[in-house]
Amino acid sequence: MDYLSEIEQLRRKLVQAGHEYYVLDKPTMSDYDYDHKLRRLEELEGEHPETITPDSPTQRVGGEAVSSFAPVTHRVPLESLQDVFDFDELRAFDQRVRGTVPDAAYMTEPKVDGLSVALEYEDGLFIRGATRGDGQVGEDVTENLRTIKSIPLRIPESTGGLIVRGEVYMPKKVFHALNDERERRGEALFANPRNAAAGSLRQLDPRIAAARHLDIAVFNVQWAENVQFQTHGETLEYLKSKGFKVIPHYNCETIEQAVSRVEEIGDGRESFPFDIDGAVIKVDRLDQRQLLGSTAKFPRWAAAYKYPPEIKPSKLLDIVVQVGRTGVLTPKAVLEPVRLAGTTVTSATLHNQDFISEKDIRIGDTVLVRKAGEIIPEVLSVVMDKRPEGAQPYLLPTACPVCGAPVVRDEDGAHMRCTGAECPAQLLRNLTHFASRDAMDIDGLGVAVVENLVNAGLIRTPGDLYFLKEEDVSGLERMGTKSAQNLLAAIERSKENDLSRLIYAFGIRQVGQKAGKILAARFRTMQALENATLEELTAVGDIGEITARSILEWMASPQSRHLIRRLREAGVNMTAAEQGSDQRFAGITFVFTGALEKFTRDEAAAMVEQRGGRSASSVSKKTGYVVAGEAAGSKLRKAQELGVPVLTEDEFLQMLE
Repeated sequence: MDYLSEIEQLRRKLVQAGHEYYVLDKPTMSDYDYDHKLRRLEELEGEHPETITPDSPTQRVGGEAVSSFAPVTHRVPLESLQDVFDFDELRAFDQRVRGTVPDAAYMTEPKVDGLSVALEYEDGLFIRGATRGDGQVGEDVTENLRTIKSIPLRIPESTGGLIVRGEVYMPKKVFHALNDERERRGEALFANPRNAAAGSLRQLDPRIAAARHLDIAVFNVQWAENVQFQTHGETLEYLKSKGFKVIPHYNCETIEQAVSRVEEIGDGRESFPFDIDGAVIKVDRLDQRQLLGSTAKFPRWAAAYKYPPEIKPSKLLDIVVQVGRTGVLTPKAVLEPVRLAGTTVTSATLHNQDFISEKDIRIGDTVLVRKAGEIIPEVLSVVMDKRPEGAQPYLLPTACPVCGAPVVRDEDGAHMRCTGAECPAQLLRNLTHFASRDAMDIDGLGVAVVENLVNAGLIRTPGDLYFLKEEDVSGLERMGTKSAQNLLAAIERSKENDLSRLIYAFGIRQVGQKAGKILAARFRTMQALENATLEELTAVGDIGEITARSILEWMASPQSRHLIRRLREAGVNMTAAEQGSDQRFAGITFVFTGALEKFTRDEAAAMVEQRGGRSASSVSKKTGYVVAGEAAGSKLRKAQELGVPVLTEDEFLQMLE
């Protein structure tokens, strides 16, 4: 078989398998077989790049990052719907409809809580996708939409133009897995799947969007060339036949049937893979829609029923405190079981001490509970007239309930945080950060391997990494002798890292990568940093009092002293590298902005620091130079306002010669 025939055959099989898996939810090809075929297609296209087409399965991985999204004017406006909040309002909507079209029938659909988009096709090829925006003008997110595997890149037997509308969402399973991973990394959690979907679709780097595993439910034909439809139902069947994942939909001859269906959708909302915030009722016949028309804001032929949040009382039996992987103490209400939005709720987050104090929540209280966004149980208020006698105000503990280390309040927020450097609750996060590329850079020590090591009881602190034995590591799942040898070699190499990396690896609050470099350059040894006073720390440039106190508190902790001692025993380097002889940028601050072509920002910062200078993220009067790439924005304008010299990339490189 020649390469062209093989490419065509691979594409056909992969497209079919993808449709069965992502649209029909009936996979016929194993993941291994799919990945093997995709790898072969990538190889062939790599050897023959002239064969690559926009609809090839290889083009879903995400292209290059962009600096901003281009505006898109919608050919057909993406209208919003008028909300109704009870069944009487829905019946009133029906009366208005029947005043114009007495024989109207309806289509009822769940209202996906996601991000509305328009997908544009030309002669069957997906050419553009845009967000709703204000309904008239949206943003071009084509490359991000290409990563959604349920969106066909080519639709069969199609001529002319087609625009369809759908709702991009993050499946519930993906949302929970993503938040688990973000918690593990110490990153802020997404509030709900809708926010996660919107944030993912608007990533400037399509590779990030691809990693978020978004999905879509298509629910309308906005415009179609060379195709005629009589009803909305026909359009959905047409879209389904062309490979789209179509929204669940139900025919209703009367408004009472629609009311019943809306109730059924609400009762079964947990069964949908996506979040819903209501149900949509639409006139089915398209000619009747034209007769009804639209107001300045909404179509007269559709309404969106919004489900009222269920609010029920429950007794608060206890408050337990959980310590997250970032050390944050989160109080949790233990509730008498109560049924909400289709599930039984037995607990709810109480967020922080401020939340508890403001609402005056006490153990034994009767509280009103609901599900925020139909997902997360929350306490709304206390039923004061049911407060038991003797109930006491609740205060979070001053010592970590897991390790006993002191608890401190964030200076810039409401969180209480454990200060223990070896707190078991923070172990996964601490170890992952310690081994990360910008910290100790231990290749092969990712989250999965860290979890294996912890679960096997081989490590309890970062210091234990340096005492691992090959026979212990090789026995772990998916390791083997060679992998164990590679990991131990990477751990051994990390002993030689500069002191600045070790300081950053500790994960001290307020001490990032730059602060680690500054502290290492000033104090030169770990011993000197351990003995530093508040006055000595605040005398260092860019080290303010808040950061200085965080360092002092961390160094004073018995857990921190034990960790440092353990690392010394292992032979980990605790001195700073000698400064290079080239100090031409000493005392000069550079800011890099815009899209840089000849080097990354990290590379540029390294070049500056190697020559005694420093890089910063914001422009001030003290900035020495601003290096501006393409599409430089506010930082460039501020530099011009302050009279800070602005360099091109070439001019900056000339300064390095």
